[in-house]
Amino acid sequence: MPKNRNTFSSLTAWRRRALSGAFHRCRRWVQETGAITAARPGGLRFRKIGEGTRLAFPQGTVFGEPWIELGAHCIIGEQVTLTAGLMPGLDLGSDTVLTLGDGVVLGRGSHVVADTTVTIGSDTYCGPYVYITSTNHSYDDPGQPVGKQWPRMEPVTIGPGCWIGTGAVILPGATLGRNVVVAAGAVVRGEVPDHAVVAGAPARVVRSWDAEKGWQPPLRTPAPIPIPAGVTPEQLLAVAELEES
Repeated sequence: MPKNRNTFSSLTAWRRRALSGAFHRCRRWVQETGAITAARPGGLRFRKIGEGTRLAFPQGTVFGEPWIELGAHCIIGEQVTLTAGLMPGLDLGSDTVLTLGDGVVLGRGSHVVADTTVTIGSDTYCGPYVYITSTNHSYDDPGQPVGKQWPRMEPVTIGPGCWIGTGAVILPGATLGRNVVVAAGAVVRGEVPDHAVVAGAPARVVRSWDAEKGWQPPLRTPAPIPIPAGVTPEQLLAVAELEES
């Protein structure tokens, strides 16, 4: 009897391994096949989608694509929302509403909601669950539910080379300069200068770069190891994509 039980257990374990392997192969096939690229746009018709750009499967809510431009070599993680306009089916005119520069990375579950102009500069990296919006609810009339009052819209500009941490919120009217670091969970409004680090809700500048003095206050950690010679931007983006998978 013990021998039969061991044989049965071995067969069960083998079937589970086989099913697990088949499931994960199928999952990888679905992810690859369902990804959106310039060569395989699926049902999405962006105004522009650059070479090497990829929207991972499954995609989040996407509409207003004729007013969305995606640069080259962008990485859009799973369940990322990209919208132009208040709702699908609107005619937004001749100008682009939402622009992503080359090499932009949007982490899993992020939202970019562009009811008016939103521009994200090249090589800006966003962690998971970042929320960028050009629209906010108004509450001027105390007698009306906030959700029924017409929203306010202000353009958002994020400069090139920024890093936006997990769960950060970029509010309407925000203007971020070049190489800005936004701490995880920060809520950003207003103008942020080049080479600044902001944190908090509402976010404030906690560190900035001075051409003569360097970072003020000084960094508490040693400088990172430089990127090895010969490493291309495409290889760095591939690493970022692996981190998102």
